[in-house]
Amino acid sequence: MRVHEALAELELVDHHCHGVVPHDLDRPAFESLLTEGGVTPFDTPTGIAVRRHCAPVLDLAPHAHPDEYLARRAELGAREVNRRFLHAARTGTFCVDTGHTPLPLTTPAELADAARATAYEVVRLESVAERLKAGGVEPDAYAEEFTRAVHEAVRAPGVVGVKSVAAYRTGFGLDPARPAPEEVTRAARTWLAHAGRLDDAVLVRHLLWTAVDVGMPLQLHTGFGDRDIRLHRADPSLLTDWLDAVPDRVPVLLLHCWPYQRQAAYLASVFGQVYLDVGLTLHHVGPARAGAVLAEALEITPFGKLLYSSDAYGVAEFYTLGALAFRRGLGDLLQGRVDAGELSPPDAVRLARWAGAENARRIYRLSDRF
Repeated sequence: MRVHEALAELELVDHHCHGVVPHDLDRPAFESLLTEGGVTPFDTPTGIAVRRHCAPVLDLAPHAHPDEYLARRAELGAREVNRRFLHAARTGTFCVDTGHTPLPLTTPAELADAARATAYEVVRLESVAERLKAGGVEPDAYAEEFTRAVHEAVRAPGVVGVKSVAAYRTGFGLDPARPAPEEVTRAARTWLAHAGRLDDAVLVRHLLWTAVDVGMPLQLHTGFGDRDIRLHRADPSLLTDWLDAVPDRVPVLLLHCWPYQRQAAYLASVFGQVYLDVGLTLHHVGPARAGAVLAEALEITPFGKLLYSSDAYGVAEFYTLGALAFRRGLGDLLQGRVDAGELSPPDAVRLARWAGAENARRIYRLSDRF
C-alpha cells in the first residue's frame, strides 16, 4: 500500500479544533472567519485554496468565483454546508477547545453529530480563571478556588485535556518557577480589581503549573495567530527552562508552531513530554505548501511526536482543508523517502497512521478513557 492510500483510508484524529457556526453567514461574516487579518480573504492562500478544493464539495467547479461560491453556500444553508465539509474531512475523532466563543458555535456533541464522529472537550484554562473572576472571588482565595474550578472542569464527562493561550496573554518569556502563594495573592489582588482578561504574568505562571499538577495533556498555542499576538513572544523555545521542570508524565502539546516549527521540533526531540502539530498553518498555507511546512517540522521530530489538528473555527471549510493538506503533505513527504530508498513502505504506512491518529489516541487515552 502506498502512503497516500493509507492516509486516504485513515480516519484522522483532529486533536485541536473548535466548533462551527450553526447558522447561515453573510459575505462579511464569512470573510471575517476566513482570515486572521484584514486583507481581502479570497486573495490569500487560504481563500484560493477554498475556491480550489472546497468548491467541488459544494458541487461547483474548482476555482469558482467568490460570488458563485457564496451564493451556493447560501443556497445549501449552514446545516448542509457543515455536514458536507465535516464528512469530506474524513475525521473520526475531534478534541474541541470550547473556550473561544465570540460567536455561537456548535458544542462538541453537535459537531460529532454533524460529522457522524466522536468528539471530546478540551478545557481552556484562561476561560476558567475569567469565569471565576466574573463570579466574584477574594484575592486570598483565588489560588485555591482556581485549582478547585479547574479540577471540577476536567472531571466533566468527555474532557480529555486542557489548553492555555499564554502566548497571547503574556508570551512565553516567563519566569519558569512555580510562583509562591503570596505572589499569587498579590497578583490576584491587582487583576481582580480591574476589568480585563487574564494577562498577569504571575497568574499565567500559576495557571501553567496548575495544569501540570492536573496531569492531563496540556495544549499550548505557539507561533502564528491573529493580530492580538506578538509573534516574537510566541516562540516555543522560550519555554525551554519551564519544560525542563515539567515531569515527563505530563504531555505538553505545541500547537500550530509556524514560523517556529523547527524550534518546536527541537523541543520534541529533546523533551520526552513534548509533542507538536502544525495545526492552523496547514489551511493558511494551503495544500500546495503544506508539505514544505511538514518537512521542516519533521527534520528531527520523532514520528511518535507528530499530531494532526485542523484548528478549524467557525467555517467548516477549514476541517476539509486541514485534513486535505495534512494527508497530501505527509503523504508526499513519506512517499518521497520511500522512493529515495530512505524508508521502507511498511514503515512509511505505519508512521503515517501514527501521525494521523494513533499518537493522539495514545496521548489522550481515547480508546480507554470513556
